[in-house]
Amino acid sequence: MPTAHAAHAPLRFYHARGGAPGPSSAPGGESGPALYARLRQRGFNALLLPAPWLLGPDSLSAAPLDADSALLAGRRVPMAEWIGHVADQLAPHGLALYLDIVLDRCAVGAVSGTAGPGWYQPPPENPARDPRMSAEARGVLHLRPGPLPPGFLQAWRERLERWTERGAAGYAFQAPECLPAPDWAELAAALHGGRAAPQLLAWAQGLTPESLAALRGAGFDGLFSSLPWWDFKSAWLAEEDGRLRALAPVIASPPHADTPRGAADKRAAWTAALCADFLMFDDQDEARLPDVAAANHWFAQAGLRGPLRLAGGRDGHCTMLLRACAAGTAVLALNPSDTAEASVDWDALAPLLPPADFLSEGVPDGLAPQTDHLAPAGCAMFLLEPTHPVREPSRHAARRMDGAASQRIVVEQVSPAVDGGAFPVKCIPHERIPVCADIYMDGHELLAAELRWRAADETSWRATPFARGLNDRWEAAFRPRRIGPHEFAIHAWFDAWQTFRHDLEVKRQAGVDLRLEVEEGLLMLRAALARARNASHPGAMTLRNILQRFSKSAEGETVPPTPEQLSALLDEDLASTMRELDDRPFEYVSPAPYPVWVDRSQACHASWYELFPRSQSAQSGQHGTFDDVIGRLPDVREMGFDVLYLPPIHPIGQRNRKGRNNSLDAAPGDVGSPYAIGSAEGGHDAIEPLLGGLDGFLRLVEAARAHGMEVALDFAIQCSPDHPWLARHADWFSWRPDGTLRYAENPPKKYQDIVNVAFYGAAARRARKLALWRALRDVVLFWVHHGVRTFRVDNPHTKPLPFWQWLIAEVHGQHPDVIFLSEAFTRPKMMYRLAKIGFTQSYTYFTWRNDKAELEAYLEEVSTPPAADFFRPHFFVNTPDINPYFLQSSGRPGFLIRAALAALGSGLWGMYSGFELCESAALPGKEEYLDSEKYELRQRDWFAPGNIRAEITRLNQIRRANPALQSHRGLTLARSGNDRVLAFCKSTPGRGNFILAAISLDPFQPQAARIEAPFWLFGQADTGRLVAEDLLAERSEPWQGQTRELTLHPDQPYRVWRLSLHG
Repeated sequence: MPTAHAAHAPLRFYHARGGAPGPSSAPGGESGPALYARLRQRGFNALLLPAPWLLGPDSLSAAPLDADSALLAGRRVPMAEWIGHVADQLAPHGLALYLDIVLDRCAVGAVSGTAGPGWYQPPPENPARDPRMSAEARGVLHLRPGPLPPGFLQAWRERLERWTERGAAGYAFQAPECLPAPDWAELAAALHGGRAAPQLLAWAQGLTPESLAALRGAGFDGLFSSLPWWDFKSAWLAEEDGRLRALAPVIASPPHADTPRGAADKRAAWTAALCADFLMFDDQDEARLPDVAAANHWFAQAGLRGPLRLAGGRDGHCTMLLRACAAGTAVLALNPSDTAEASVDWDALAPLLPPADFLSEGVPDGLAPQTDHLAPAGCAMFLLEPTHPVREPSRHAARRMDGAASQRIVVEQVSPAVDGGAFPVKCIPHERIPVCADIYMDGHELLAAELRWRAADETSWRATPFARGLNDRWEAAFRPRRIGPHEFAIHAWFDAWQTFRHDLEVKRQAGVDLRLEVEEGLLMLRAALARARNASHPGAMTLRNILQRFSKSAEGETVPPTPEQLSALLDEDLASTMRELDDRPFEYVSPAPYPVWVDRSQACHASWYELFPRSQSAQSGQHGTFDDVIGRLPDVREMGFDVLYLPPIHPIGQRNRKGRNNSLDAAPGDVGSPYAIGSAEGGHDAIEPLLGGLDGFLRLVEAARAHGMEVALDFAIQCSPDHPWLARHADWFSWRPDGTLRYAENPPKKYQDIVNVAFYGAAARRARKLALWRALRDVVLFWVHHGVRTFRVDNPHTKPLPFWQWLIAEVHGQHPDVIFLSEAFTRPKMMYRLAKIGFTQSYTYFTWRNDKAELEAYLEEVSTPPAADFFRPHFFVNTPDINPYFLQSSGRPGFLIRAALAALGSGLWGMYSGFELCESAALPGKEEYLDSEKYELRQRDWFAPGNIRAEITRLNQIRRANPALQSHRGLTLARSGNDRVLAFCKSTPGRGNFILAAISLDPFQPQAARIEAPFWLFGQADTGRLVAEDLLAERSEPWQGQTRELTLHPDQPYRVWRLSLHG
């Protein structure tokens, strides 16, 4: 008996919407065997057909009259027989059979085996009498709402089992929202448990986020996306991709072109290929698209995986689609316009790119980019191969001392340079680093300058020329592609040949006798020719050809140059050769390179969610485990968070254990503070046994990775009195004169359950305790080796700066991709110094900035140099330690206000769980939570009424879709005409992505505002026109004039728009 023929992954569907062809050729048609052979040759491995069951008379609907019968060669046969016949025809061609199934409808008069008693009912309105009803809706009954009727699911299960046994490889179900997810899951479990498990697909096109969320757990193996209706630029495509991918792999088919044309068809085919986990072309696509075979074959071997990322698509910029692939990353550039060229906006794309180099091989024929510009409706593909991180320590070049001559050229006011180059500037891979400097020299001679840069483990430099701007300010830029230490240097010199060309042209126009000038130029050419010969430079031929054009008279006198000779001396090709052969007189070289540190993009853009694993059990009062946290991952990811931050997970000490609400007397069963690290079960490299051990933690790390998240751990250098180090290394701690331990203090606070280590020895030598330093470093490396790449560091400002600089350098020497977040609520200079010596990110004063003036001042401070070059602000709205006064009294609107400020104000934001539930109960008079989770278990109803989950989700979606919000840079304040309304813009450097936000700071009263959008940044007059996309209402409108009047209400205290010239 035939069984289902499984297709080789990934699936490439041919959707024959008109059904299977007959066994022999019909007039104007194609026989089945011929079609199947052609499909296999064109790269397909699966055929999707409408179910061939018997339909109602004159029915235009696919609803069955008899779901168990079909016509085969003109005779009525059991459906299973038809399936076996077709599956056997497909098998020799490597094609699997899939059927399109309708089970929420049946034809009027359906047989009893198809429509059991009470299963279906007529629609509320009679389609025959309602002209609004489509022809397909007439003569159709619909599944009764509510619980499934008895026998319905069993009948379909038995039917599909029979079909699967006869060769059906899978089924595509229409209207999946018509059945509850548990019923789908029951059907899927039964079918997947059979001998030949079929794949269950669902047409999810056009489903709302709520309808998709209701399908969680349904057990589908693939969901069809809404890509056919995409306009080649709208952000909803990536948002839907994320929702679909959380449930099942994504099945994509090409966007439908309004006007068939070759270039547009090419663009559509490759868009589908990049977006798909399973790829599908229907019969019309296969007939009209020129690249179907090429797209299928590339897709089959590309190894695409992971979510779809999207950027650009406005104001003459290409839309960029990104997916991970076997080579590393595939980037498809699309011109969304059918009439105008478009360019790649690398500044908007940079936050999305991994550390990688561009590959010249492996790009499909016809898709290799020729330039950064695409023709109308064009497309191009970039393939990126991961680069190895830089693990060599930064070099420091010896200071040049070439005498006074080397200082004739002045280079000063170099930027970016942190403290003159003492500390590295921070960036991410592919970010454009503009380097500026004042460069000048005495006299009127022209100068040349170049920027040199390299990774710290490279011996050769890359170079790019500087361009001179106003007032002797020069600029060049570079884009590093690897993670780790880099450096740049500036070279500048007297450009003798350019000075000669300039003077020659000026004198020629003035009618001056140029014989001597020409002779000077020839001397320079001869000197360059000698250098070219010594270096075997290919420019030697160019120089000889030029020199041969000049001669002297018989008496030795110079001959006036001809116009042709002068043109030859002024030629650009000659100038290029002379630049390459320049001996660079008076050359200036940076005395020492300027350091740059390149972090992975998550250092600049991430959304953090903090939770206590021990509180995640669904059972009240039961200690949670890592497996309980795994159960919450879909929920956290659905809200848009990509970093899961855990407070310390180590064993908790018993001695002096804290009780509830920080009580000094712990009751039996009190769990204590996780910051009292260490017990008989171990210290910083051990796990609290009740959480599930190291195996449970590793399962969590892997599960988080599968959900597109990473786990961040708390690194707290403090110990409980029970920590094993106290017995093994008593000298690592501080002791009082009476021989008792010195407990941690922050006068007048005293932490009776923790003690601090002592980093230096006694007063006699004050030597560092190197064994302790190494032990702490090894703790970090232990967790790095177990999959952790991000650490939130507790109170680093209370530990020595030299220790942190050493530890971070030690870790980065082996793992440059590790991120360190500084939890240093301390003085500004210390906060900034920690960032300079190596901390990747930092908590900020944002938590206490509530008024408009102080918010504006702080946003400007952290978004512009010098701070922005080394300090990355992480806007946490709350922490387990900090229940801000603003949130204690502002109700739900206050939580919305702070979420919007944090999510839109910085590329990094975070929240401690409970914020989404608007938890604010506080200890009287303190910024601390009542019944703090630091000292007890707190189980919650994560969907409690009044939550702001939907608002947080939308904010994170907006952040993910807009590169302007993925950095702390790019801020422009806007006027609002109201001291209780903050308005600001965030943009990428080239303004390819531009966001305007207006946020009320009043959680109690409506606030009216007159927002002045910065039209001047778009080159528009105040009365000009822009297109504004309302990112909350998800609609667009033209804005004529820069002023918009609006009122912000407490229940919706913010608005967000994406502005562009043309939409």
